[in-house]
Amino acid sequence: MTSTAPAADRAVPPPPARSRFARLLPEDPVLRRLSAITLVNTVGNGLGMTLGVVYFTRVTGFGVGAVGLVLTVAGAFGVAAGVPAGRLSDRYGPKPVLVVLLALQAVCAAAYVLVDRFAVFAVLACLVAVADRGGSAVRGALFAEVLPVDGRVAGRAYLRSVTNIGLALGTLGAAAVLQLDTRGAYSAAMLVDAASFGVIAVLYVLLVPGTPRTPEQAARSAGGPNPALRDRAFLALTGLNAVISLQFVMIEVALPLWVVRDTDAPRWMVAAGLLVNTAVVIVLQVRATRGTELPRAAALVFRRGALLVAASCLVLGLAAGLPGWAAALLVAGGVACQALGEVYSQAGAWALSYDLAKEDAHGAYQGVFNTGMSGGLMLGPVLMTSVVIAHGLLGWVLLAALFAAAGCGMTALVRR
Repeated sequence: MTSTAPAADRAVPPPPARSRFARLLPEDPVLRRLSAITLVNTVGNGLGMTLGVVYFTRVTGFGVGAVGLVLTVAGAFGVAAGVPAGRLSDRYGPKPVLVVLLALQAVCAAAYVLVDRFAVFAVLACLVAVADRGGSAVRGALFAEVLPVDGRVAGRAYLRSVTNIGLALGTLGAAAVLQLDTRGAYSAAMLVDAASFGVIAVLYVLLVPGTPRTPEQAARSAGGPNPALRDRAFLALTGLNAVISLQFVMIEVALPLWVVRDTDAPRWMVAAGLLVNTAVVIVLQVRATRGTELPRAAALVFRRGALLVAASCLVLGLAAGLPGWAAALLVAGGVACQALGEVYSQAGAWALSYDLAKEDAHGAYQGVFNTGMSGGLMLGPVLMTSVVIAHGLLGWVLLAALFAAAGCGMTALVRR
């Protein structure tokens, strides 16, 4: 018999309960697809980053100094690629530009296993760096295009957590390759890294929406000066973010040297510190984006992160000259403080990089923003070794002052 009860009175079945694993995934389908792509990409990156220098020196037989010089020059090419890549994404759309860059990276990374001449290696390394850093700028513009305006920062935070998971998995795979220590194992790992770029290029085409550029948009992007390079407020933001990006070099370069050379803390604290940093980012990065909806609030979050990183420098600097157990406690506290500062400073910087950009020119603005960060990362090792490590506690105090100034400068900039 057909029910005559009004539709409003009929019981509505509750939605099916989501599994614990499903609750960890974002509800936005585009962000879920981006997460899967990011995981594939960063597992490959974890392999390549860990094994690259070992492969070029141990398998191909190039000298350590020569390889270091080539990678430094390649890094400079990568820095220069961000701005033009961003402009191209505004003209043609971020997705097609990103797919082309990923395809280039896949071909060049695969060609590494065939290299037997140093000049060829140098050319390939420069092309890989251009594709990598240019792709980073274009990805920022793609996120601005495919994610909702109020979900961009939280989306980037979620993807950064996925990035750390992928890098950790790739590093574990690299550890197995290092243990095998055969030419075949190294070559296979390099090819897996190369294949990951090709796979994600296809996934971007199939899974991620893109907005074709109108002739008017293309013409506007093709002509005239880069708007981001004429935006003094955004250039100041880029410079302050470049300063705070030195914290990545601090944790990867200064911390290992400091622990091993200048403290009595156990050497395994270096690896433990990197693991703590990775875990904090995975767990807290999304939560750190709360309260970044308005520019002034985002600047305060950035300042909070910068001051935490500054405090971590002071804590690490005090570890020298103490007994091993006390030095270990200070190193652990400094690393934890830096990790907290990292998640806050990154959340604030991402929000401001979108808020202070023109909505129709995110490629140009993200290109400039990423170029500033790449420049900081390129110059960071020299700063860490010649200033921080060379001058001991005074060097750490100077670095802390630099981070604190960047945080306070950001709030002053946004107040203007």
